[in-house]
Amino acid sequence: MLDLFIRLGLALAIGFLIGIERGWQERTASEGQRMAGIRTFGLIGLLGGIWTILANQMGIILLGFSFLAFAAILIISHIQSVKEIHDVGITTVVAGLITFALGALAVLGQVAIAASAGVVTTILLSLKPVLHRWLQKLESQELSAILKLLLISVVILPVLPNRGFGPWNVLNPYEIWLMVVLVAALSFVGYFAIKIAGQEQGTLFTSLFGGLVSSTVITLNFARLVREHKHENILTAGVLVSAATMFPRILVIAGIINIHLVLPLAIPFVIMAIVTYLEALWFWKRRKIHNSKESIVLKNPFQLSTAVKFGLLLSAIIFLASVFRAWLGDAGLYLLSAISGIADVDAITLSISRMTNTDLLISVATFAIFIAAIVNTAVKGFIFMFITGFKKSYRLLLAFLITIIAGSLSLLFLPI
Repeated sequence: MLDLFIRLGLALAIGFLIGIERGWQERTASEGQRMAGIRTFGLIGLLGGIWTILANQMGIILLGFSFLAFAAILIISHIQSVKEIHDVGITTVVAGLITFALGALAVLGQVAIAASAGVVTTILLSLKPVLHRWLQKLESQELSAILKLLLISVVILPVLPNRGFGPWNVLNPYEIWLMVVLVAALSFVGYFAIKIAGQEQGTLFTSLFGGLVSSTVITLNFARLVREHKHENILTAGVLVSAATMFPRILVIAGIINIHLVLPLAIPFVIMAIVTYLEALWFWKRRKIHNSKESIVLKNPFQLSTAVKFGLLLSAIIFLASVFRAWLGDAGLYLLSAISGIADVDAITLSISRMTNTDLLISVATFAIFIAAIVNTAVKGFIFMFITGFKKSYRLLLAFLITIIAGSLSLLFLPI
């Protein structure tokens, strides 16, 4: 009996919680114009709990009829409200139905689910201004990108076969597509971090989160700005920040595939990230204040064709990694890492990390991923030099060289 009283108390508390939010939102309305407030929602939660007790005694179908009767009452009340104050929003009606259902759920014994759902409901109701602001900032291509990301992760991924195909059974469609989803999600984080906060937060902020999207894109854009506007120090600092962000990005990707890669990779990658961030700080302190309104150009955060191309690239590298290893041993993996690092470091990182789950030694994987990272770093330096010229880029090249040397020396202390 005491347990039943506790569940009823939870049903009442959930109603009070949601009622507080609803009452606060409608606090400016005069008495009699509010559809429901803290008392009403508390009673709604209690009502759901009481009807559940009755339904347990007389048949659970009674609970369904009681819910329909309550829904009818709310709808009639809402229609009357629309006629009087012309408010067509149904948020309070839906909140009332949820409160009734959560009250019933609490009495049925699903205490944790009812309590957590009540809190989440209240939070969602309170986030109306924030959510509406985000929605107003959202562009059509970004909404399309979100839906496509959901398509590849929620719809396509679960139906892919989770077994090996091809020579050595190295091509697993499910695992390959899961890696595509992982990289796309990381790019989303960087893109929307910039989108929400705004590029006006500064070059370094943009570079930091832009590095999660593509440090190569940052390098190309900032090199163009250096060539056109001569703000070398601040933009060079931005290139270094985006390049440094690549190292923890690789660490996260590899760690998700195999957690045992984190420690050996952390030593060179953390050192290279710290060194590169310090180099960026050196350039930043020597910047000249300017009011340029130029900004980097970030493309659509996700395109389905890009995901397919990356999936094909990843499949090719996974296959070639097995071929090179079969022909040349570990040296073949190092060669492939160097070649792959010229264009893309994510694909080779995912491929090598995946191989450690079978028979590839952690030490070999660490060296292979390290090679891809330093080659990619060097390539960004040469891209910057090609666009801006040697006179404007030699200090960046020197900074990248110091980063590579620091990372190479750190390999002497690997615990493998």
